[in-house]
Amino acid sequence: MAGVSPTDLQKALSGADYPADREQLKKVAEDNHASKEITDRISHLGKKEFQNPAEVSRAVFRDE
Repeated sequence: MAGVSPTDLQKALSGADYPADREQLKKVAEDNHASKEITDRISHLGKKEFQNPAEVSRAVFRDE
């Protein structure tokens, strides 16, 4: 995810209610006008449900 920072991800997921699944998180990111790179990465997360923003961040950035 070159060029995308944890701060970008936090902004994209601003207002998300947890626990949340991938589709809910993707919708929040789209509503927050996140980049396609962020929404694509969220769409492809292996875990189905996330308890908090830290879990999402770990999942998104673990493969970098």
